Amino acid sequence: MNHIPGALFPAPGVDEPELMMEINTTPLIDVMLVLLIMFIITIPVQLHAVNLQAPVLVAQPPVQLPTIVQITVQADNTVLWNGQALPDHAALLVQLQVLSAQATPPEIHIHAHPRCTYGAVAKVMAAAQRLGLRKLGVMAAG
Repeated sequence: MNHIPGALFPAPGVDEPELMMEINTTPLIDVMLVLLIMFIITIPVQLHAVNLQAPVLVAQPPVQLPTIVQITVQADNTVLWNGQALPDHAALLVQLQVLSAQATPPEIHIHAHPRCTYGAVAKVMAAAQRLGLRKLGVMAAG
């Protein structure tokens, strides 16, 4: 053995262990795992909700329920006013004029039989519209 006592480097030709040229990654992985766990613990919990200040509404009942007038046009084009037959178109106009003179005109529901003519229903609708009655509903009676 050609070793000089107190020398830092052994003499050439002396059998020595192979030098390790790779980085030891175990401590690096340990530190990364600890940081990851700390990061997960310290993140605030995310809520998937939006807090809104909605206005408080108080529902008020309607002051007065609307009056409904049922006009039925039968299969033979006879016009019924709330179930009572009208003799002719002039009687229908008189009834509609009475409604249009009211402060709050009622709703008019026109029930048309599937076999009545379009002209009979159109006359009722046109007369109501000419007198300013705007709340009309047409339904098929059957």
